[in-house]
Amino acid sequence: MSQSPSVYQRRRSPTVSELSHIPWLTLLTEPERERIVSQLVVSDPLPGDYVCRVGRPATYWFGVVEGLLKMSADSASGRTITYTGVPPGGWFGEGTAIKREPYRYNIMALRRSVVAGLPIDTFHWLLDNSIGFNRFVMNQLNERLAQFIEAREIDRSNSPDVRVARNLAALFNPTLFPGVGEILRITQQELAYLVGLSRQRVNVALNTLQEQGAIRIEYGGMRVLDLAALRASGT
Repeated sequence: MSQSPSVYQRRRSPTVSELSHIPWLTLLTEPERERIVSQLVVSDPLPGDYVCRVGRPATYWFGVVEGLLKMSADSASGRTITYTGVPPGGWFGEGTAIKREPYRYNIMALRRSVVAGLPIDTFHWLLDNSIGFNRFVMNQLNERLAQFIEAREIDRSNSPDVRVARNLAALFNPTLFPGVGEILRITQQELAYLVGLSRQRVNVALNTLQEQGAIRIEYGGMRVLDLAALRASGT
């Protein structure tokens, strides 16, 4: 029985619409864009497909055009530790790409997604030649550091409501995930996977946040009404 093609084997050239959802392209000069657009590829991972796996060499720098990914790793005890979700507009793994080291985490699709990849040699060429690209990457690294410090604080919280609120706030980060806007397309089960709680407990927390006026639950997602309140939850 033949296996279905891998995410890598399904790669293709991006459409004009998909290119328009890559936030850093607008920061490049025209000659820079002309040089690298033809080298960008996209693929369409299905739920459960891995985009990156622990120990594999980094060959691309990746970003989410559509869909939702999960960044996680397995502990020595075999427990899966989820670091963050990656919604539309999010680019990840720049630290790994800069150091050209193997991945220390897994990236898995939670739903049917479109993921773009920039070859790692082209990534380094842009670092060497593009001021706009360098500023984007520096902002990414700075914001991601703050994100992981926040994640450690969330891990210390025993309140499920706080965990859900803070994780939602992280997914609405306009710097890391500019493609989200005011509505995050995510199901309660997908959020449960990211937060590490049951879907039923996530439902209770979301209804509490809705009663507080921080979010509005809509068909297929959540609309943020008060991002500051989500971020300040539990403080």
